[in-house]
Amino acid sequence: MDITYGDVQPHMEGTVLRDRYRLTNIVGQGGMGSVYRAEDLRLPGRLCAIKEVTPDPHLSQELRDQSHLQFLQEASILAQLDHPNLPKVSDFFSDDNRDYLVMDYVPGKDLKQLLDDAHSQNSQLSEDTVLGWASQIVDALSYLHRQSPPVVHRDIKPGNIKLTPDGRIKLVDFGLVKLLSPDEARTITVVQGRGTALYTPLEQYGGDSGHTDVRTDIYALGATFYHLLTDFPPPDAKARFLNPRILRPPDQLNSEISHHVSETIIWAMEMHPDDRPQTIEQFTQALFGHGTRPATPVTFGEALRANWVIAVIALTLFFLALIATLL
Repeated sequence: MDITYGDVQPHMEGTVLRDRYRLTNIVGQGGMGSVYRAEDLRLPGRLCAIKEVTPDPHLSQELRDQSHLQFLQEASILAQLDHPNLPKVSDFFSDDNRDYLVMDYVPGKDLKQLLDDAHSQNSQLSEDTVLGWASQIVDALSYLHRQSPPVVHRDIKPGNIKLTPDGRIKLVDFGLVKLLSPDEARTITVVQGRGTALYTPLEQYGGDSGHTDVRTDIYALGATFYHLLTDFPPPDAKARFLNPRILRPPDQLNSEISHHVSETIIWAMEMHPDDRPQTIEQFTQALFGHGTRPATPVTFGEALRANWVIAVIALTLFFLALIATLL
C-alpha cells in the first residue's frame, strides 16, 4: 500500500496483532490512523473492528508519552461502556508505538449510504423513518453524556451511524471522543481532530483549544437530521458565520417535515452553545413534540426592528400632538 500517515504505513492484510487479531481489510482511513476489520483468533467466527492511533511525527517524545497515557485513560473508560446502541470495546493495547482500540464489528450500512441509496432512487427518507432512528441515537447519546465524567462523541454524522441488518442503530467511531474534566475547564482527548465540517459547530474549529461539551454533540446531531430529512447537506458553521441567512429551515426544503421537527433542528444548530438545547433530553422532548423551545427575551432593538411601522406612526402622532399643544 502507498498510503501513509506521517512516516507510518498501514498494516498489510493478513497481519496478526498481539498474536490474536488477524487483519482482513481496512474499513476506514484518517489522518491519525486506520480502522481495520479483523478476525479474533481466540474466538473463531468473531469479527471485530480495530481502531489504530498512530503518533504525530511532529510531536516531541514528551507529548507522545502524554498522548499514550491519555489513550490508556480514554480506552479504559470506553471499555466500561455498555449500551445496545454502542459497539462494545473489548480490548486495548499498544505495539510498535501505535495504540489500538478493539471493539465489536458492526455489520450493515451507515446512514450516509442509506441517504445516497434513497437519492439514487429519486426519493427521500421519511420523517417517521428518521425519527425511528433518532429515538435510538438520542438514547445512546444520553447514556454517554450521563457518564462521570461525561463522554462527548464530537464526530456525529450520518457516516458514523450504522443500521444493522436486524434494524438496530449503532453509533460508531470513537475517534474524537472527549472526556470532560469535572470542572469543565478543559477536556481530554487522544485522537485529536475537528470533526466533519458540515456537522461541526464553530467552537470545535479550534480543535483542542476550543471549549466543547455536550452541546457540541447536539449541534452535530441537529445537522445530521437536517441532512437526512432534506437530502441537502447543511452549510458549515464558517459559511453561516459570514452569512447567517444561508441556513434555510428544513421544512422549506421538504414540505413533508413537521414544523416542530424543523424548528427543533434549527434550535440545535444555533451558532452559540447557550442558544441550543442544553441537554440531549431537552432536544429529544422538542424533537418528538413533547416540549418547545424556551422563549428568549426580546431586546429593545429587536422589538423596534420588528415593529418599525408602528413605531414610526406612534412617533409621528406624538410630534403632531406636541405641535398642537404648543399652538
